[in-house]
Amino acid sequence: MSASQTSDISADIPTLLVKIFGKDRPGITAGLFDTLAAYSVDVVDIEQVVTRGRITLCALVTQPPTGMEGDLRATVHSWAESMKMQAEIISGRGDNRPRGLGRSLVTVLGHPLTAEATAAIAARITESGANIDRIFRLAKYPVTAVEFAVSGVATEPLRTALVTEAAALGVDVAVVAAGLHRRAQRLVVMDVDSTLIQDEVIELFAAHAGCEDKVAEVTAAAMRGELDFEQSLHARVALLAGLDASVVEKVRSDVRLTPGARTLIRTLKRLGYQVGVVSGGFTQVTDDLKERLGLDFAQANTLEIVDGKLTGKVTGEIVDRAGKARLLRRFAAEAGVPLSQTVAIGDGANDLDMLNAAGLGVAFNAKPVVREAAHTAVNVPFLDTVLYLLGVTREEVEAADMHDED
Repeated sequence: MSASQTSDISADIPTLLVKIFGKDRPGITAGLFDTLAAYSVDVVDIEQVVTRGRITLCALVTQPPTGMEGDLRATVHSWAESMKMQAEIISGRGDNRPRGLGRSLVTVLGHPLTAEATAAIAARITESGANIDRIFRLAKYPVTAVEFAVSGVATEPLRTALVTEAAALGVDVAVVAAGLHRRAQRLVVMDVDSTLIQDEVIELFAAHAGCEDKVAEVTAAAMRGELDFEQSLHARVALLAGLDASVVEKVRSDVRLTPGARTLIRTLKRLGYQVGVVSGGFTQVTDDLKERLGLDFAQANTLEIVDGKLTGKVTGEIVDRAGKARLLRRFAAEAGVPLSQTVAIGDGANDLDMLNAAGLGVAFNAKPVVREAAHTAVNVPFLDTVLYLLGVTREEVEAADMHDED
C-alpha cells in the first residue's frame, strides 16, 4: 500500500483492507467505492495496479458502524462476483506502518532484466536492513527499467551494496535519495565524445589529416588515465598542423549522435531542466551541437586557425579533467541550480572529477576505472535511458512526443 493517506487515524481504530483482483475493465474502482459508500466508511489509503490486463485494487477503509461489517463483507463479495472478480477483506487496526527513515529510490535497468538479477537485487536490499515499499515499472523498451521505493537505510551504504551486486549481475543500478528535490529544476551536463556523440572528434579531424591511427592510440591511453590529458591533447592537435580549415564543416557532418541523445535533451528541456556539454574536444564542433540541439551551455577547447589553416595548437583555457568539474560548478551557478541538483554524464577518466562533483554522476558505457568511481553506470547504448534514473517513464516521453506532433 502507498502512503497517500486522506485522514490521520489512530493505530487503535479498527480498519478493513478490501482487496479486489481479476480482469481489468472500466468502472471497477468506481463500482467498489460506490458499494462501500452505503456503509459510511472513510477512505484511509488506496492503491491500484494493472499488469497485463489484470487489476489488483486495494482500499484501506475505516470499519463501518457496529453491526454492519458482516453486511458490508457480503455485499462486497456479491458485487465482486457480479463483476467476475475475486474479493478479500482483512480486519486490522490503524493505517500502514510508517516508512523507515533513510528513503531511497533504486532504479534497475536490464537488457533484459532477468528474474535472477531481480531476486539478487531484492535480496541485497533486504540484507542491507532496508524494506521495499513499492515497485514501479518505468520502461519496457529499449531496456526494462523498474524503480524500487526503499526505506530503512541511508542512501550511501545502500548504493555501495547494490552497485557491487549489479556489476556481478550485468544490470545497471542507480540509487538516489527520495524527496521533493527529485522534482526540482535540475542541470544536466554531458561529456561529448563517446557520450553525446558516438565519435572522438579529434579522430574525425585526424582521418582527414591521414594520422588517425596515431591519434587514436594517444586518445585511448588518455581515456584510460594512463597519460596526462593536457599533454596528450597538445600532442594530438600538433598532428593536425596544416590541415585546411574547410575540414571543420566536413567533421561536423561526420558527427553521429548517440542513440537516444535527441530524445534525452528534448525531454529534459520539456521538464524545465537546463542542459550543457563540456568537452576535451573542440568548440568548432560543440558550438554547432549547442545550436542544433538547443543546449543552454557548451564549453570546449578551441583549435587555432590562421590564414585558413589549422596551426596544430589550441587557444584559451584548456578543458581537462579538473576543468570539466570547474565548468559544472560554473554552469550550476549561472543556472541557479545547487550542485546537489546537477547530473553529470561521461565515459572517460577525464570526466571523473565532474562525475564526483555532481549530485548524480552517471558513467555511460564507460571505461572500468570510471564505472567503479561513478555514482552509477549505464551500460546500454541508449543515452535516453538516463531519463529513467530521474524517474521519467517511457510512457511520459512518448505522450509528450505525440502531443508535440498534434
